[in-house]
Amino acid sequence: MSPDCWRSDRARRATIAGTTRSRRVRLLALAAGGVLLAGSALAAQSPQPPGMKPRARDLALPIGGTAGPLDAITDVAGVEVGHTTLIAGSGKLVVGTGPIRTGVTVIHPRGRANPDPVFGAWFTLNGNGEMTGTTWLQESGVLEGPIAITNTHSVGVVRDAILQWQVGKPGMQPWGLPVVAETYDGGLNDINGFHVRPEHVISALESARAGRVQEGNVGGGTGMVCHGFKGGIGTASRRLPSEQGGYTVGVLVQCNYGARRDLRIAGVPVGEEIADLQPCTATRDVSAAGTGSGQRRPCDAPAQARPDDDGAGSIIVVVATDAPLLPHQLKRIATRVSLGVGRMGGWGSNPSGDIFVAFSTANPGAAAAADTTSVRMLANARISPLFVATAQATEEAIVNALLAAETMTGANDLRVYALPVDRLRAIMKKYAR
Repeated sequence: MSPDCWRSDRARRATIAGTTRSRRVRLLALAAGGVLLAGSALAAQSPQPPGMKPRARDLALPIGGTAGPLDAITDVAGVEVGHTTLIAGSGKLVVGTGPIRTGVTVIHPRGRANPDPVFGAWFTLNGNGEMTGTTWLQESGVLEGPIAITNTHSVGVVRDAILQWQVGKPGMQPWGLPVVAETYDGGLNDINGFHVRPEHVISALESARAGRVQEGNVGGGTGMVCHGFKGGIGTASRRLPSEQGGYTVGVLVQCNYGARRDLRIAGVPVGEEIADLQPCTATRDVSAAGTGSGQRRPCDAPAQARPDDDGAGSIIVVVATDAPLLPHQLKRIATRVSLGVGRMGGWGSNPSGDIFVAFSTANPGAAAAADTTSVRMLANARISPLFVATAQATEEAIVNALLAAETMTGANDLRVYALPVDRLRAIMKKYAR
């Protein structure tokens, strides 16, 4: 394995044995503070640990709004996040063997121990993607159980594993329609090797925690590319002032979309300023790299912008809030995610799956009521600040995914570079931002 796939400024990595078909792969777990949390959200709620890569608020990027204490989806009380990250092998792609750069991320709206459903809604900006369970979500306005995100060809196994995990749990209905979404990691990962297994999903479900959330090359975001840089998982939050209700909006993204030239950060044309560091093949023998690398130039050859880049890819966004919103209002929240993606330079291109889901943790017990029940609803006249918060948190979550991600070399020696923080600082200074 290329050393850059192991290097981490965020936490030291350990390996856990996991079974993939008839062979063993390395299930990478992350540790913080000496406590091993197998692919979970880190529970520590302290400020950024020494050595961690900076986040958007550490760089004082002028995105707007006030973040919660963690600047994460877990600022919404009860929400828990878990990851399982799979990284193994290097070199030429051998389907069924690797290299492997993939995983699964799960979000429990009220925590893994609380099966109480939440009100929810979903929206698709462009539908070249998948999110299961949305037919019933749209019909009922109720989200039951966790949300999961993985790679395109692992949606089925993740969905089935969630059902397996739910069977027999108190408070669960006798059937399930899990919400599972995907983005495509077939450049860096052996996507047709089907390496995500039920035990990996259950590990993410069980190890999910509140508190600080791992970002970048983790979970479902392990093998993702965003605006031509290494992408993955990112999160952010916004807290409204007391006069606007004091509500919190938290966002988690799995970003794998966008053309480099279109990338904007706080309105600055970062993609135009950093036209180099394009994905490349870490070998001189491009012909041996195969189609999985997209027949890219060798990394030591002169870099050029890609005028043919149509922004293909996908982004999945999960929005959580503690504001008392009903399903039709949450649909409105989910649509505002599009504005945050647009502010970053995403256009919802034809080959892109841009699918968003939103839920509210308010009104406990109401979604599961068997008879008439009373609910609280925020007046529509008070909802606009939540729209702004959703767009801001989405924009910052994408930036955080880019900042946290590390340069990765994967299948067929495809190398995708991380967004260089030093150059980003210089560009923001150049534009007085």
